[in-house]
Amino acid sequence: MTLIMGAVNVTPDSFSDGGRYVRTADAIAHGLQLRADGAHILDIGGESTRPGAERVDPAVERERVLPVIRELAAAGAVISVDTMHATTAAAAVEAGAAIINDVAGGLADPDILRVAADAGVDVVISHWRGHSDDMYAHAQYDDVARDVASELTARLDVAVSAGIAPERVILDPGIGFAKHGEQNWEALRGLPALVSIGPRVLVGTSRKRFLADLLEKDGAGEATEQRRDLATAVASVLAAQVGAWGVRVHDVAATRDALRVAQAWGTV
Repeated sequence: MTLIMGAVNVTPDSFSDGGRYVRTADAIAHGLQLRADGAHILDIGGESTRPGAERVDPAVERERVLPVIRELAAAGAVISVDTMHATTAAAAVEAGAAIINDVAGGLADPDILRVAADAGVDVVISHWRGHSDDMYAHAQYDDVARDVASELTARLDVAVSAGIAPERVILDPGIGFAKHGEQNWEALRGLPALVSIGPRVLVGTSRKRFLADLLEKDGAGEATEQRRDLATAVASVLAAQVGAWGVRVHDVAATRDALRVAQAWGTV
């Protein structure tokens, strides 16, 4: 069964829902609703990683996410913390997080791998080539799928060398990170090879620009949030069909329903 990770962005500037849940009470309520909608994991983040986003001081990040993590963990939710900072990761684990989701794969702050190793928690290692303000300058590949798999294999080796048990590692191809439109599709087509490496694979396509570009082709009109969520649900099913362990989404209910249809059909 492919797990659904529901995104809770406790930020003023995330690309699709920035500001909606920046208040602690709103973020907690949203997390509870996502759980009721079928989320198996809640991914709590306090720093936007949208293209061009400004960096957030770790102290500010912790102020945003820790109260939310404590409350949702106390309610029985499985919590993932979306952070590149080792100090935030450590505090989040202490507050109840069971997964560290590092979109930088340990490259932005190598100490985050030590935190994961010491805590004995799962860690998501994403394909990453730079921060949001300049990541597209690094979007040069010989073969996207092959390069992503190779670079993630190298990060897996680093994580294991840091003391993280291989079964604790989850790989993420980093859709939207240092990848232009078509490069994201190439990375998704390469998911079978990524799955074959061995660790679990998490895929996050939710509401991303490359989906909007597809939906808006040929004068099809604005790719509204609703249309992006439908496209995300389809992409999530396709990821599940090639062996993805989990999908990270904003609209949990739509993805839940799409996966149920695919399960009834017998394709996942």
